[in-house]
Amino acid sequence: MGNRHWHTAREDKRIGANPGRRALSAALCGVGDTVMPSMNHCLRAAFARAARYLALFAVAGCLSMSARAVTAGDYGFDAENTPPSTVDIAEADRSLQLLLAQAPTEPGDADGGDWDTALPPTDRFDWLQTTSGEWLKGELKAMYSGSVEFDSKKFKLRTLKMVDVARYLGRGRKRISIETLAGQRTVDGVVTIDRRRVVVVSDKVTETFDRSLLISITPAASTESDNWSGKIGFGFNFSRGNTDQTDIIGDLFIRRRTPENRLLINYMGQTSAVDDTETVNNHRVNLLFDVYPERGFFWRPIFLEYYHDPFQNIEHRATLGFGAGYHLLDTPGLTWNISGGPAYRVIRYDSVQVGDDDEVDTPALVAGTFIDMELTSTVDFTTLYNVSIVNRESGTYTHHVRAAFSIELTSIIDFDVALVWDRTRDPQPRSDGSVPEQDDLQWLLLLGIDF
Repeated sequence: MGNRHWHTAREDKRIGANPGRRALSAALCGVGDTVMPSMNHCLRAAFARAARYLALFAVAGCLSMSARAVTAGDYGFDAENTPPSTVDIAEADRSLQLLLAQAPTEPGDADGGDWDTALPPTDRFDWLQTTSGEWLKGELKAMYSGSVEFDSKKFKLRTLKMVDVARYLGRGRKRISIETLAGQRTVDGVVTIDRRRVVVVSDKVTETFDRSLLISITPAASTESDNWSGKIGFGFNFSRGNTDQTDIIGDLFIRRRTPENRLLINYMGQTSAVDDTETVNNHRVNLLFDVYPERGFFWRPIFLEYYHDPFQNIEHRATLGFGAGYHLLDTPGLTWNISGGPAYRVIRYDSVQVGDDDEVDTPALVAGTFIDMELTSTVDFTTLYNVSIVNRESGTYTHHVRAAFSIELTSIIDFDVALVWDRTRDPQPRSDGSVPEQDDLQWLLLLGIDF
């Protein structure tokens, strides 16, 4: 004890006599320069402090290595070369699956940034990523001419511009249409799209195309019924009392669509009777078939219209022709196309004056336009205009116009308000000498069901 105290006292004396050692001792021990600790005490304090720092560095290093293992290769895939498969993700921890599903790519990086491997699994849903980095899950309905219809599980059916889509991961087989030097080509398979490429995997064959050549995408039909869709509308009015009146309105739209062509069938009819006297009785059927050889342009090998309206003195009227068309505008919020071609028309009149033929036929020139405009997320406006130039006995000039607002009530039920205007420039006189009015206007209120 005496030697220890002597050694300490001698060290204290040496430290006190040397200002440099005095400052070093104070720094090691973490005290002010007014305190005079022993050198051994200072060294033990410095070693303890250094040990604590080393322990902290070691813990931080372990955490960093663990994080790299989670985001790189410790779950069965290489972060730089191989994206994770659905099986790999399914075997991983559920928290890792959530991390991968929510991880965005960097919008400004054309290659997807460091998160290229963090892709959501496609075993249950299609996935669509916007250029802002956000992911939508759900089902791709269709992609045509720069617009995408995507049924999101959260936001329901939405239409987006294709330029706003950074990436698409398809679930199951899809059918794409690609523009090539030899013409339009159709390919079926599992589809993946990034900012530059479209990749289709089919029967162990992988094909890659430039994204700018993509024309359309639709679900690959497993059965023929998958190509068909439609809408049926109906309206009724029954009045009893001082006036007995019955009004019945029917509207049917059927479509078969593939990336190469489409078939459209439309029926519209209305009957009305007041006090058992018929006041309205008209029926119209339209059929057309379009083929898409290239972007924006379509051939119409056949179109057919049948019309019946005895109050316009038309017992039967049939028009058959062919033509072509072009999409002037085709965006998610606005579609506008024009079409036309030669046709042949046959008319049987309900009654004619003595000496006139009750059946006439004529060559015809038919032209038309169609506009579909999305006003809001639940309200659409559509208008159709068709005009026919015929001979004098057939009316000289006829047109059919339909303008309609469609209000979405539910995912399958719409409420439609439509105005229909039919005009014949020179109506055929009846047998009693009376002449039908040139113009017929109808207001239609319909409930529509999509199928």
